[in-house]
Amino acid sequence: MNAKIKHHIHLVSDATGETINSLARAGLAQFENVQVQEHFWNLIRNRRQLEMVMDGIRQWPGLVLYTFVDEELRRSLEEFCREQNIMGVPVLAPVLIAMAGYFGMPSGHIPGRQHVMDAEYFARIDAMDFAMASDDGHGAEELVQADVILLGVSRTSKTPTCLYLAGRGIKAANIPLIPGHPLPTEVAKLAKPLIIGLTKDPDSLAETRRQRLHSLQPEARTSYIDPEQVREEVQEARRFFARLNCPVIDVTRRSIEETAAEIIMLLNRRRESIKPGGEL
Repeated sequence: MNAKIKHHIHLVSDATGETINSLARAGLAQFENVQVQEHFWNLIRNRRQLEMVMDGIRQWPGLVLYTFVDEELRRSLEEFCREQNIMGVPVLAPVLIAMAGYFGMPSGHIPGRQHVMDAEYFARIDAMDFAMASDDGHGAEELVQADVILLGVSRTSKTPTCLYLAGRGIKAANIPLIPGHPLPTEVAKLAKPLIIGLTKDPDSLAETRRQRLHSLQPEARTSYIDPEQVREEVQEARRFFARLNCPVIDVTRRSIEETAAEIIMLLNRRRESIKPGGEL
């Protein structure tokens, strides 16, 4: 097997993801020469959240490990994996089945019951709820609560990056830059959130959009994937970022984890630069 090939692994959990992450780490430790990119999907507890997970798996096909105890969500993910011809492994299922047989009673089906409900846990839940409510420009009136706001044209990984940050307890919102649609006026007035622009190489972006559109509407013809239109969108977004004087991250060759790490670093630098009294 070519060690240079990057393999994607999706770790999906209805809790904080600590269990699935530990299991994955234990397994990966036995494969020293394999290059792996992990995608973390934590606190997935409803259909809308699961749809975002499925979008991520479509974009980066690979092994799916999950720890759902909710039967409906588990079956939905199993069916999706079968349809996409992707291997999905319910890592807790064999243990729960064995225990249920041994104890002579079914499991409680309570997500995350193995974790202590501490302040950090609830902060992650709160951040995940915020990311979902503030996705794709929704909940503009709540943006004042955000730690970070991501701006970018369509398919620059805004949503999965916000969800990844939420798993770290960071309240992240994202707003799409759509040609002909001005940014909500509330954004320019916000002082607390760190506003960051996400950009991508136009050719790579056009290809990402083409693949996405083909999976939804194979016969569709639209300017959404036109190379010239995409290039103009990216250039206009960059001009807008320059006017805002906000940090810009090129996600072309970055994983979600790498983008999130850069955002966390920018957040930490900003917090460290805040002087007593709130001055920067």
